[in-house]
Amino acid sequence: MPEPTPAPVHILVAEDEPLAAMALEDFLSRRGFRVTLAQDGLEAMERHRDDPADAVITDLRMPRMDGRALIRELRSQSATLPLVVMTGFLSMDEGQDDLTSDRWKPLEILRKPVSPQVIVDTLLRLIGRPGGSA
Repeated sequence: MPEPTPAPVHILVAEDEPLAAMALEDFLSRRGFRVTLAQDGLEAMERHRDDPADAVITDLRMPRMDGRALIRELRSQSATLPLVVMTGFLSMDEGQDDLTSDRWKPLEILRKPVSPQVIVDTLLRLIGRPGGSA
């Protein structure tokens, strides 16, 4: 009897720019990930509550609930959920604040623009999977 195929890794993407979100969804889906999109932190929390993700990618600046608030909420529920922050608005001073604290790990901050392959490589490293097996 063949072994069951493992379920694809579920990635929740919180991004308020529709074109960026759809492009990332397409790229990740083609690499075998299951992707759920949310337009802001509140929607991301709702989607995560209904269908928990294996990892979350979030922008920092979003309406209703920003990325920092989303990270705090997610961390209150799971100390080990892998998080990837994609932002074009993180100054060096901001980068030295609570996001770089060990209490938020596993968390990686990527500056926009970022290559989709870098995002995939970062996700795979954070979830502990070897380089191409989503």
